Amino acid sequence: MNRSDAERIGALFESFGLRQADKMENADIAVAVMCSVRQMAADRVFGLEQKFIKARKTNPKFKSVLTGCIVENDKDRFSKIFDQILDIKTLNQWPRLLDLDKKAPSGSDYFCIPPKHSSRFSALIPISKGCDNYCTYCVVPYTRGPLESRPVKDILDETRQAVKNGAKEIWLLGQNVNNYHWEKINFAKLLQSVNDIEGDFWIRFTSPHPKDFDDEAVNAMVQCQKATPYLNLPIQSGDNAILKAMGRPYNVERYGTLVKKIRAAFKTYRKGIEKNVAISTDVIVGFPGETKTQFNNTKKAFKVVKYDMAYIAQYSRRLGTAAAKLDDDVAPLEKKRREEAVNDILKVTALRHNKKYVGHIVDVLVDTARKDSFYLGKTRSYKTVKFKAGDTDPKSLVGKFIKVKIIKAQSFGLTGKLLE
Repeated sequence: MNRSDAERIGALFESFGLRQADKMENADIAVAVMCSVRQMAADRVFGLEQKFIKARKTNPKFKSVLTGCIVENDKDRFSKIFDQILDIKTLNQWPRLLDLDKKAPSGSDYFCIPPKHSSRFSALIPISKGCDNYCTYCVVPYTRGPLESRPVKDILDETRQAVKNGAKEIWLLGQNVNNYHWEKINFAKLLQSVNDIEGDFWIRFTSPHPKDFDDEAVNAMVQCQKATPYLNLPIQSGDNAILKAMGRPYNVERYGTLVKKIRAAFKTYRKGIEKNVAISTDVIVGFPGETKTQFNNTKKAFKVVKYDMAYIAQYSRRLGTAAAKLDDDVAPLEKKRREEAVNDILKVTALRHNKKYVGHIVDVLVDTARKDSFYLGKTRSYKTVKFKAGDTDPKSLVGKFIKVKIIKAQSFGLTGKLLE
């Protein structure tokens, strides 16, 4: 979401005739779009102070702005580093707030500012902002406010424009993406509407909440052919007591039933390799009070679900959250050990899934041309593929769909051969 916000900020500044500076000391304005989910991310913002000092020596008129996810309690500290702290929701008022002597864009919401997508083939389309869940480790509801859904028309118009501009991949974004509601349109119906837009493109979305993934959403995902067979479904913990302490309103059993339902639906509606939907997850190890027995339940959940990928985070205390009041009693070395233990299980299940692709011809959206003549891209199931293209112009394949035959599998990637 922060990356998407940065695209709108960049578009606003470019509409005023400003252009991106090659380095900080050559800039007139520097904007930091802050992530505030983990304390570590917030602490990194302080690393900008010396760069700002250097920029001001070069340009006395230099301004620094902080926006994004900012906890109220942090503003006093950050105000000593940044010239201004501005709410991203007031973006259409920034010309006045920054004394730019420019006309403010019309509209009451910052989503009215068309983004300048940083990728020419992958477009981030926010469908909502904010969150109502109040997980005890997360500050998003405090920084982004309650969940607000965008009008369906605005989402579809922005998607059509992105596809018209060459986007091959559409990411629908929301802090709780599948809790979308606009009048009588829910997430499932929105997904169907995006799927009906003309053009050759894929649909992905992030980040869904298990509690809001109903049967209608499952059916929409598998029946919309542009929706890819990939799902990031955060479990956060494999222990029911820890889930309760995290404020996650589901248990491991309900989560497991949902995964089985999703996999069964793909096997019913999809063909070939797409019957094997790829499922990734987010998990936090070392949450306050997590015992070794409770952590072993997370290991058990990983063995049962058999993920394709997982984003594993060691718990870090975030000021402003309910969990910050708890005793962070799991030692750093133990958190690291637990992260490695879960990752070891993941390597086994991920490799097992990836081996199913060997011998199959898959569609790949190429995103990188490396200097060693190798290309990188993503399959519809969001698996990274490496392949060689011989004498092909390095820039000619990036941003295009191609056919690749998979010849080798690793735990976290595939190797393929480009089909002529």
